[in-house]
Amino acid sequence: MIEAEGLTKAYGDKTAVDGVSFTVQAGQVTGFLGPNGAGKSTTMRMIMGLDTPTAGTVTVNGVPFARHTAPLREIGALLDAKAVHTSRSAYNHLLAMAATHSIPRKRVHEVIDMTGLADVARKKVKGFSLGMGQRLGIAAALLGDPQTIILDEPVNGLDPEGVVWVRNLVKYLASEGRTVFLSSHLMSEMALTADHLIVIGRGKIIADAPIKDIITGKGQSRTRVRSDQPDRLMHVLAGTGVSVELQDHELLEVTGLDPRQIARSALDNHVLIYELTPLQASLEEAYMELTKDEVEYHSLITTGAPVPAQSGGN
Repeated sequence: MIEAEGLTKAYGDKTAVDGVSFTVQAGQVTGFLGPNGAGKSTTMRMIMGLDTPTAGTVTVNGVPFARHTAPLREIGALLDAKAVHTSRSAYNHLLAMAATHSIPRKRVHEVIDMTGLADVARKKVKGFSLGMGQRLGIAAALLGDPQTIILDEPVNGLDPEGVVWVRNLVKYLASEGRTVFLSSHLMSEMALTADHLIVIGRGKIIADAPIKDIITGKGQSRTRVRSDQPDRLMHVLAGTGVSVELQDHELLEVTGLDPRQIARSALDNHVLIYELTPLQASLEEAYMELTKDEVEYHSLITTGAPVPAQSGGN
């Protein structure tokens, strides 16, 4: 379990993380989302003891990271896949890490096999692709068989097979009762992987709830309706807070009414409907709605020349 209480980090006049409190529970995959510059990486670095909080506390399994006598056995993290000695082989990199915690050589071989690096384990890391570097970083995170795992953008650079592998891996780790804290900019992947979401914007927590609640809570009810009397049905359903759009011949999309209300109105007005399909909002739609006022860098789309997007850090 990871517990943060009033966690704050300021750099001069800029407050990167502003009094955040949250708990990452064991036994589920918790996703960590936020725009560039929101404070995600700073928060993860404070969890790992790499940055000292200006105020507040954060503990891993009840203890600050720096006080764990064998931290690799408590918490494994992938924060920067490039943070390796590039002149070493993948095997020697993991072996050196294992030696610091008396982790047996057998475990090095296990995580190499687990992450699909067996064929390149003796090659120098400097020749690794981005995806291979990510796999090595995940292998290092799992080396101590830790109870808590933190992965920052773990699918970055992976091919589709690798993305599915990470998804299944983190779900399996959570099913074993471990704490899994995962960040990603890939909304479609997060929707398939996470059980719970914490969303941060401009250094503050703006959502902390099960992923289903976040998706349903930030989108109005939308329903696809098909009728041989679309014009009449549009008139019947019209009202305050209700949007009815003709999508195609006989096909309507209704926003602001749930399917039961639509069916009742159609029945009361003797309008035949022969399709009534609820449409669930996507995680991307919910996320964009949550963070629309929290984005530090905005891009403009005009009818003239394209405006290049500004970039920012995490």
